[in-house]
Amino acid sequence: MNYGDELRREILSNGVTPLIGVFDMFSASVAAQHYDGLFVSGFGFAASYYGLPDIGFIAWPDMVAFVQRLRLAFPGRHLLVDIDDGYVDPEVACHVVEHLERIGASGVILEDQQRPRRCGHVEGKRILPLPEYLEKLDMVLSTRRDLVVVARTDATEDEEILTRAKALADTDADVILVDGVRSIDWIHRVRAVIGDKPLLFNQIAGGKSPRVSLPELADLGVNVAIYSTPCLFAAQSAMDEALQRLKGSEGRLPETTTGSIGVKESLALLERNISRNHPKPQRELADALV
Repeated sequence: MNYGDELRREILSNGVTPLIGVFDMFSASVAAQHYDGLFVSGFGFAASYYGLPDIGFIAWPDMVAFVQRLRLAFPGRHLLVDIDDGYVDPEVACHVVEHLERIGASGVILEDQQRPRRCGHVEGKRILPLPEYLEKLDMVLSTRRDLVVVARTDATEDEEILTRAKALADTDADVILVDGVRSIDWIHRVRAVIGDKPLLFNQIAGGKSPRVSLPELADLGVNVAIYSTPCLFAAQSAMDEALQRLKGSEGRLPETTTGSIGVKESLALLERNISRNHPKPQRELADALV
């Protein structure tokens, strides 16, 4: 299977392609039950693998190894990978892209931040000079074969956002992302300057961007929506709640009831990854029954 072309066709089809951020193999196993596309979030991976914020700690061999495990377990899902700034040097960025494409990644996101980098939805971001980023992006585009490349800018000044969005759209990048977009109006403004180039929208709970549904994004001319942290934040909330209950019950586990997760339910989820028995997401099954 040519994973890059598969994702590219999905992006260019009607509607908005949703990609769900996962942070480890277990969260990916849950997400793959519901969605065709997974997003390897730098925020989630830094939190899960290192227990650290996403400010530049990720080492590229760790990310490549994680994506390889994902592809082995989920051969039928789109995998878009956050590679930050390409791990500093253009040569390293190209080396990482070669690795990811060979192990089956569908696409990558390459940003224009300087180190120390920041999450796209927090203050304090600094960006590379535009010619320096464009040179790196051009090298990555020349290196990839069919991999989808998302060009991302973290510019925050009004004029710079539009200047960079236009410059990125003039390259051979497949998709454009302006991260931390602040309003619906800004989605309109970015769409206007990038022409027909596919547009990606990133929303994160508590972030700078508005909460927008997929039908609304489609009306705004958005082609791809990534959800960086729903699994991570849900896991943090659920684990904290479960441990508070355990503490409050003096260490007695709650009864397993209908709809709750126990050994049987958890093993059933994980056994799919051994057998390679990958059913269609639940939403597809529901459609097939109509």
